[in-house]
Amino acid sequence: MPDMERMPCPFFGADVELTAERERHIAEYHPDLLPDQVRRSARFDAAKMFSKMYTDLRGGKHVVVVVVSDEAPTRRHWVITAYMARRLVEGEVEWKRA
Repeated sequence: MPDMERMPCPFFGADVELTAERERHIAEYHPDLLPDQVRRSARFDAAKMFSKMYTDLRGGKHVVVVVVSDEAPTRRHWVITAYMARRLVEGEVEWKRA
């Protein structure tokens, strides 16, 4: 069986699977969905903010998805919130698309 992520989906009431092959496909053929940058949250040490700028969204907005991580013992990562912002003002940039 290929490497796979499972994400619970309340709509289906079940896990949704994302294989490594499908993730590579999305990155190759739909790069507009990948983040522009990842920032470390200034408020929560365990949180990262993945952002993507969309110029055609409400006059130009960043879509930000905040992911919190537990290091031990489970190494769990989960989306805690998502929002739109006109500017990104918080957090140190850890990664930026070249």
